[in-house]
Amino acid sequence: MKGSDLLRDGAGRRHRGAARLLVRAGGAATGLAALTAVLVPARSSLSLAGVVLIYLTAVVIVAATGGLPVALTTAVASTGLVNFFFVPSFHTLAVDNRDALITLVVYVVVAATVSVAVDLAARHRAAAARSGVEAALLARITETPLEERPLKAVLEHVRDTFGMTGAALLERDADGERPVAVVGDLPSAAPALSASAGEHLRLVADGPAVFAPDQRFLTLLATAAARALQAERLAAEAARTRELTEIDKLRAALLAAVGHDLRTPLAGIKASVSALREPDLELTEAQQTELLATVDASTDKMSDLVENLLALSRLQAGALSIHPRATTLDETVAAALLHTAVPPGRTLDLDIPDDLPPVWTDPGLLERVIANLVSNALQAGPPGMPVHLHARQEPHTLSLQIIDHGPGIPADQRERVFAPFQRLDDHTVHQGLGLGLAIARGFTEAMNGTLVPTDTPGGGLTMTLTLPTAP
Repeated sequence: MKGSDLLRDGAGRRHRGAARLLVRAGGAATGLAALTAVLVPARSSLSLAGVVLIYLTAVVIVAATGGLPVALTTAVASTGLVNFFFVPSFHTLAVDNRDALITLVVYVVVAATVSVAVDLAARHRAAAARSGVEAALLARITETPLEERPLKAVLEHVRDTFGMTGAALLERDADGERPVAVVGDLPSAAPALSASAGEHLRLVADGPAVFAPDQRFLTLLATAAARALQAERLAAEAARTRELTEIDKLRAALLAAVGHDLRTPLAGIKASVSALREPDLELTEAQQTELLATVDASTDKMSDLVENLLALSRLQAGALSIHPRATTLDETVAAALLHTAVPPGRTLDLDIPDDLPPVWTDPGLLERVIANLVSNALQAGPPGMPVHLHARQEPHTLSLQIIDHGPGIPADQRERVFAPFQRLDDHTVHQGLGLGLAIARGFTEAMNGTLVPTDTPGGGLTMTLTLPTAP
């Protein structure tokens, strides 16, 4: 804040204080005039002691409402009024009676003493009330752990407690002060409240003028705001560190997995093409067909690998495009099975009624999910045991169960298999990258569905895919 702003702010507060003092003094003067006008006609029936007690009561009232300066002025002025209107000889300030003089002296001393006592009591009450408010506010702020204490909640407490229109925590840098958190209106260049929260932080609040704010209390609030800001920044830094750690783990797993899964089909393609191009190598038609089949299979494997990696990257980046529409489940299952290789000796058992209501989903993504789940079930199940696909209708949803009778998945490992590059048999090298279930769950949740693994009665794994029905 500039020096000129500070000067203007201080002058404005002095003017407001002087105006309040004039209003109180005017009220006290009006009250004394009215009281005197009422008592003068009845002075013949009143004793001097009675008149003094009545004026003393007025002084006490002024002390309680107008403050000490106005109360002392009222005590002196009322002494003059009593002397002028109620002490013989009337309408002069001369006192001929010694008892009247003693009464007036004792009155002014008592009035001044009472004014001081009343003012001190009022100040103590105000201090006690302010201390209670401060203690309650600090208790509300500090009762929650530091890491769970949001900065804006602290600023809201400051704003509401002092009746401000806005509160902010300012941070000083090379370019000046900038707000790091604001509640309500942005404070002006001359805020009503200001307290330092350290070398580079300042708590400010704007609104009605506050008479004699407790700077110690404001400093405590500023310190609480600074600690809340520090906790938020530490939490954000910790979250970023965890995110970077997860990214590093993912990259390491990607390199380890892709290293083998890409080299294997590339090696097959390279060997087959080299053999086909070797002019001195005489190959039979059957051998050429076998080499071309190897190239075709290796290419398909690489294509699936790249497609899965791209799908995973879109999921993690939140860039997956979803185009939901009413989709019949039996047609989508049929399309998925057309692109799923069924190993020799394996069969599929389908129980999908054609009268089921359509689901609200993206048919292309749903086809990928079903194909991945069926492919996993075919690999896990033993020869001679079919993989079952059962669909049933539930309120507002359809569920599709893919059931195998393989080894199953232990309960404590079920969430692990949905993580990218994770397989229960990580020591093997022929099961792919372990992206199938990660992509299946990611696609399912993107379509507002769920994918839940459970045990198959008698052994095996049941994957239950649940999707909302079309409106």
